[in-house]
Amino acid sequence: MHVNERGEGIMAIDNEKIASDVLAAVGGKENIISVQHCITRLRFNLKDRSIPDADKIKKINGVIGTNVVGQQYQVIIGQNVPKVYDALCNQAGLEKKAAVDENLDDAPKEKLTAKSLGTKILDYLSGCMMPLIPAMMASAMFKTLEVVLGPDMLKVITAESDFYKVCEFVYYGFFYFMPIYLGVNAAKKTGLNTFMGALAGGCLLVPDFVALVGTEGASLSVYGIPARMMTYGQTVLPVVLIVPFMAVVWKFFQKHIPDMLSTVFTPFLTMVVSIPFIYCILGPLGGYLGDIIGNGLVWFGEHGGFIAVAVVAALWEFLVMTGMHQVLIVFGITSMMSVGSDHFVLTAAGVATWAAFGMALGAFLRLKDKDEKTLALGYFVSGILGGVTEPVLYGIGFKYKKPFISLIIGGFLGGLYIGITGVGTYVMGATNFLALLAYMGGGTSNLVNGIIGAMIAMFSTAALTYFFGFGKNDPAVTGKAE
Repeated sequence: MHVNERGEGIMAIDNEKIASDVLAAVGGKENIISVQHCITRLRFNLKDRSIPDADKIKKINGVIGTNVVGQQYQVIIGQNVPKVYDALCNQAGLEKKAAVDENLDDAPKEKLTAKSLGTKILDYLSGCMMPLIPAMMASAMFKTLEVVLGPDMLKVITAESDFYKVCEFVYYGFFYFMPIYLGVNAAKKTGLNTFMGALAGGCLLVPDFVALVGTEGASLSVYGIPARMMTYGQTVLPVVLIVPFMAVVWKFFQKHIPDMLSTVFTPFLTMVVSIPFIYCILGPLGGYLGDIIGNGLVWFGEHGGFIAVAVVAALWEFLVMTGMHQVLIVFGITSMMSVGSDHFVLTAAGVATWAAFGMALGAFLRLKDKDEKTLALGYFVSGILGGVTEPVLYGIGFKYKKPFISLIIGGFLGGLYIGITGVGTYVMGATNFLALLAYMGGGTSNLVNGIIGAMIAMFSTAALTYFFGFGKNDPAVTGKAE
């Protein structure tokens, strides 16, 4: 009999079985960047640290517990960890490395700097978004089918057909309810109960609340605090701000409420404290910031000329991801209704979309890993045919970070060209390649310059992504696991 670190007696251990169970639980060899071991622990560096379920791993026979230190996910095995490590490396085809010092856990914490803080924020956002990529791609491809087969392209189906409607249902089944899915992943990243994270997202999408938002003159207050009436479907920022706050509150009550009462009162009191932050403070924060940024950019557009168009084209996708674009959209629509065209917001947004297509194209050409390359191609197809850019933004941008710089530069260059040449948008509608037709209302010159601006945005972003978007030693680029 073997005695573990908790003093519990357990039967003889099958190291091969432990290795295979742990390997599956951390997401398989595809999710492992590298793995080492110390005296008692397996130490993983994972591509997606939200995949391992600590509760399930702890139930594996032979596993004592789990721990997260910095960027490292640790599985505590005990004194037999070298044998488990050898078995795991053999099964996954990973290079074996020498044991590391157990005392690394006692090393000083990383000094908080602007760079490290930015890395932590991106790591958090990436951890929230990456697990959603399969569902995101599935829904995006249904949208692509709808567009390609629908009345705007091949005319195989009509907007009234059942298949067209089902495609819409699948698309919005993911994107509209994104706050709920994000809430689950954000909870995993912050230590909050996962379904409390889902509840945070669900509170933003309750049908009666949505109906209230759409009712003119309607209002809502929480404990006497007025709530901002706004829609949260397809938003990212609100729930990723709310969940970390809820996690702090949850852990506080979990620590101070007796175990006998904790099951009921920890979640209840967490929501009692969090509700005003959901509806009145953190939830609407994107809207408040959007007002400030949007009004500032509108003023900039009135005084900044073609430079303003370039700046909005460079920043547009980020404004959309955070829900801060609403003021600008209203400005663009108002311009369309007033004079029949828009030469600022909608035109810049169109060019930014082509830059996003370019990021997918550059990633597809550069990546060597078959799975990643296939995904990048899917992002490009769903974008240029279906007009859905979220997959590439989250699947390439958040995952690899550097391609976002290419997106900004490419958007700026395309926006600069259309700003200088005075390109205008005359039709609102398509967000795929058919969006180029929106330039036709301004004559041949407007159409040609609009197309040139879009191509500048796409191909400059693709080139920058290809050459500078990835690290030379990134396994997805080299095609070799570390």
